[in-house]
Amino acid sequence: MNSGKIPVAAVRRLTIHDGPGVRDTVFVKGCPLRCLWCHNPESISAAPRILFHEKLCTGCGACMRACPNGVHAFTPEGRHTLNREACRLCGACVRACLFNALEICGVKMSVEELFTKLVKDRDYFVPEGGVTLSGGEPALYPEFVSGLFRKLKEAGISTALDTCGAVDFEHYRMILPHTDLVLFDLKGMDPERHRRNTGRDNALIHENLRKIAAFGTSVEIRMPIVPGCNDFPDDIEKTGRLLAGIGTLKRVRLLAYHSLAGEKYAAAGLENTMPEAESPDAAALDRIADVLRSFLPPDVPVLHD
Repeated sequence: MNSGKIPVAAVRRLTIHDGPGVRDTVFVKGCPLRCLWCHNPESISAAPRILFHEKLCTGCGACMRACPNGVHAFTPEGRHTLNREACRLCGACVRACLFNALEICGVKMSVEELFTKLVKDRDYFVPEGGVTLSGGEPALYPEFVSGLFRKLKEAGISTALDTCGAVDFEHYRMILPHTDLVLFDLKGMDPERHRRNTGRDNALIHENLRKIAAFGTSVEIRMPIVPGCNDFPDDIEKTGRLLAGIGTLKRVRLLAYHSLAGEKYAAAGLENTMPEAESPDAAALDRIADVLRSFLPPDVPVLHD
């Protein structure tokens, strides 16, 4: 509930994948789910963390010389290793690295700091764009998000919230009055499968989706399609029935699974939990889209790349 400063993983400028138009997307840290296929694993924990991008490392040793805590070392073969437990996040190694192989993920920022950064891109947002808060789960910080969105709206900037839906609705009640669009992630309908895939069942998520629609806020559904995890015919049909009752639904977007985020797990020093699955092809996505369209009004598009 902190309205002071929150941990920010990244600010991506002028994106086109996180809502309509050209947008700046803020990725916060901290998430209540543990999705096996998470594409932003560095954002799961709210704690700051050092990231090491091995492909950018030249082995020059500047980080090892700069670090006061012995975090960095090199094997006889020249491979760079990190003792993350010794890291105090002082940033000395980051400043010493000339090749951007190191970064601290989770710098805390205030509403004013973020607003000042985002408002600079206001001219690029017209006519449809704006700012999206993603994560992680931004709804974990309702006072902060509502404060930032209020300032953005006052500046004439459209706001979007990308959420997994797995937080208490009182958080959304604070945020929604200042939100133009909710990008709502749906990861499956079967409760037990959902628990295996994300660490939690989906009862609260579906309840929050209905409540957000009842609040009157426009909704875009975003569905990751992960073969063998959530692409079962019964799941897709049940999803269609759920979405048929969402009166503020504007569009559905299918997100094809891919394993390109594997490097992010390595950079953060985390176990890679991503399923060994092929990306669904266009024909598979078309079949899923056709099933969903059969439940939805003709003016609600079901899209995929």
